Formats: sequence, structure tokens, C-alpha cells
Amino acid sequence: MLTISQRALEMPLSAIRKLVPFAEAAKKRGVKVYHLNIGQPDVDAPKEAMDAIRSIQLKQVAYPHSAGIESYRIGLAKFYQSLGMTDITVQDIIVVTGGSEGVMMAFMVCTNPGDEVIVMEPFYTNYRSFARWTGTTLKPVSSGKNMDFTLPPISEFEKAITPKTKAILVCNPSNPTGYVYTQEELEALGALAKKHNLYLFADEVYRDFLYGDKPFFSCMDLKGLEEHVVLIDSVSKRYSMCGVRIGAVVSRNKAIMGSVLRFAQARLCSPALGQIAGEGALATPPEYFDAMREEYRCRRDYMVNALNKIEGVYSPMPEGAFYTVAQLPVDDCDKFAQWILEEFEYEKQTVMLAPASGFYATPGRGLNEARIAYVLNVPDLEKAMKCLEEALKQYPGRTV
Repeated sequence: MLTISQRALEMPLSAIRKLVPFAEAAKKRGVKVYHLNIGQPDVDAPKEAMDAIRSIQLKQVAYPHSAGIESYRIGLAKFYQSLGMTDITVQDIIVVTGGSEGVMMAFMVCTNPGDEVIVMEPFYTNYRSFARWTGTTLKPVSSGKNMDFTLPPISEFEKAITPKTKAILVCNPSNPTGYVYTQEELEALGALAKKHNLYLFADEVYRDFLYGDKPFFSCMDLKGLEEHVVLIDSVSKRYSMCGVRIGAVVSRNKAIMGSVLRFAQARLCSPALGQIAGEGALATPPEYFDAMREEYRCRRDYMVNALNKIEGVYSPMPEGAFYTVAQLPVDDCDKFAQWILEEFEYEKQTVMLAPASGFYATPGRGLNEARIAYVLNVPDLEKAMKCLEEALKQYPGRTV
């Protein structure tokens, strides 16, 4: 009898995409589905990036260098230097196939099977898949609603450290909570990483999505941790180019970068046409980001306020990214998210949510929570929130 591998059996379904078959079935019934489950921006990509794509006149698409097209890496070095990382050079950057591959590269290079990476929960659900893929164990440190997802006490991180701990992974601004970590919080994490000789993986793909007065502080700016920090970046959200699958791993640690390059050579290269788009996007003017932030700020303000007006619902006000984790008056959000697609409609409309249980590693956490993305325009969000309100009134497993 043919069998599949144990790693395949243990690979978790995506909390973001696992309900797609139910959404597709709803659409076939003629129901409009508002996708609040996935971080797919609908703001236009920069003209500079799209012009770069339109101007391609290649007669063939050859393999780029495994580290990335040199002119693009030179442009990325200037980009990071403009952000204050003045010592970053081309040798400190390797272009990867989206931020996802960047996280996997960090795990593959810096951990051995069975090693542990500390992560704050709730966390980006696919970290679980990357950990399973690479044989790494995620060790969660929990934040909570009473703290609105602020950094847990450093003492909690100390308790989580074992002889197998190799790294701390931080996503800033946070996917899924939208929390923005302060310089003081990151300096405390950095001091802990240095004390215990740990790597600090910094997923900063949402750094351009900030809505308050709190300034962004990069882990790359932590002093004395030049050998510890591995930055994971991506063009997906910043430039509304999720589908080009281009990201970057950036580190001053030469041993890490040399090892990442070996893995990059094994997979040959990242998409050539995506890199051309990414290079074009480097010319995006500041006005693009100003308009983008204002648009998402309006969406955030509308959706979070609308959520908190629904009886039994609570959502903190995110400071960054374009998600919130909301508490819903339901017995099981996985059941509710399927029910709202399979059995509910309001004026031939419904919504798709991402149940938050998949964003936790601690069993039993997140059962009555959902990650909700405010990536739709405000008129669509108005309809989506009305659908959600009506669904919560009718759901048989309502708890309040």
C-alpha cells in the first residue's frame, strides 16, 4: 500500500485558506462573498512597478543570479540605507521567493530539526507550516486580550528558553494583531537574545502600514546585535504585489548569508519578472505611501468601530498592518466561519473570516476569535459588517 510521508500528514491546513471550498460553493449558489480572511491589498500597485513590467522586451527569460538580479540588489541596498541601515551592502541581501521563503531560509540556516524558535502568539499562521516543513518547534509566549496584544513580560520569554532554543521570531507590525512594537520592547527582546546567544528573526513586511504616532523601529537598528538579527522583507504588501513572489533576507552575519546563498542556489533563482517589478517599485514616490496609509486608516477606523458596535464583539484598535483579531460571541469560530459560508446569507451576501485558533500554538486558544482583514473599500466593508452582524444574531452557537 502506498503511503505519504509523516511530514505531509502533519502539515497543517492554512487557517487563512482552508475554508476556500466553502466560499467557492457559496459563490456557485450566487452568494457574494466578502473576503476578510486574506491580506490581499486592493490598492493599485505603483505605476513605476507596472511600467517596469510593461516595458519588458526580453526575447527569453533566463535564470537570474541565485542571490538576485545585481541591479535590483544594488537598489535594495540603497533602499535600506535610506531607512537608516547605512552599512547594509549588496552582500548583505539575498532576494528570495516572497517573505515566506525568507522565513523558511532563516529556519533552515539557523536551526536544526528539533530546535525551538520562540514566537509571540497569536502569530502569522503559516509560521506553523514553515516550522513543520523545517523540523523546527515553535515555542509560544502568549499575549492576551487584557493587554491588547502588547509584548508579554520578558520574564515569560526567559521561562520559555531551553537548551534547544535557537531564535526569537517577531513580526512587526504584527500579523495578525496589528500591534506595533516599541523601541523599548524590541531592545528588551534584543538584550534577551544577546544574553542567551539567540538569533532574532525580524519579519518586517508591514513596516509601511502605520497609523498612529508610534514611530517604527527596526530590529536592524538594535546595537550590538549585528550578528544576531535576520531581517525578512517582501514587496507583497508594500507595493500591492503579492503575486510576484519576491522578498529578501537581509543580515550583517556573513555566515548566515553564505548559507542562505547555498539554499538559494539549490532552488536556482527567484522569479525574474517579479524582480524586474520589484526593482521598478523602488522608484515609488512617497506620495504613494501617504495615500495608501490614509486609505487603510479610513478602512481600519470604519471596520473596528463597526465591530465594536456589534453586541458581544470586541476588537482592539490596530496600530499597523491591516488586520485585527476580534473576539466573537460564538462557541467555536472554526464552526462559525464554516457555517456563515455554508448555511447563512444576508441579501445574497456573506463574509469569509480566518478563525484565530490557527494563529496560536497553545491548544484551546483563539476558539472564539477571528483574524479579520480590512483590505476592502469602505462601502464593501459596510456590507460585510452588516452580514457579520446578522450572522451573529442567527448563529445557533452564539454564546452571549
